[in-house]
Amino acid sequence: MRCVVQRVSKASVRVNGDVIGRISVGFVAFIGIGSEDSREDIDWLAEKIAGLRVFEDQDGKMNLSLAEVGGEILLISQFTLFGDCRKGKRPSFSHAAPPQQAKEIFDQLVNTIKSLGIHVETGQFQADMDVELVNQGPVTILLDSKKNF
Repeated sequence: MRCVVQRVSKASVRVNGDVIGRISVGFVAFIGIGSEDSREDIDWLAEKIAGLRVFEDQDGKMNLSLAEVGGEILLISQFTLFGDCRKGKRPSFSHAAPPQQAKEIFDQLVNTIKSLGIHVETGQFQADMDVELVNQGPVTILLDSKKNF
């Protein structure tokens, strides 16, 4: 699984002009699911996101996690994170999971993060979404479960 995590002061996602997810302080996490991803990847990513210490403590150091600041998370499925542009200019998505598999894994990730006590909002799987966010810091972290085992 690949993930781009952005620390935000607020964020929302719209489908067909309607807000379907909104958070205040927390993370927007864009999630790409690969064809070889498994339960191990889900658990690793959920724990990593929940435990990221990128919120400032009283001394101004990035030392606090999402739970410690009462943050929320907006999860957005984004298969384009598996776009391979090494050859040519048009990305290949051959390593992205097929939609049905990706939806199942995405839903498992949502439930796993919720089980950690974090409020989760989501976009709509396979929809054309407009994501609006205020990246606070800015802080942006790249995570890849296959590069961390």
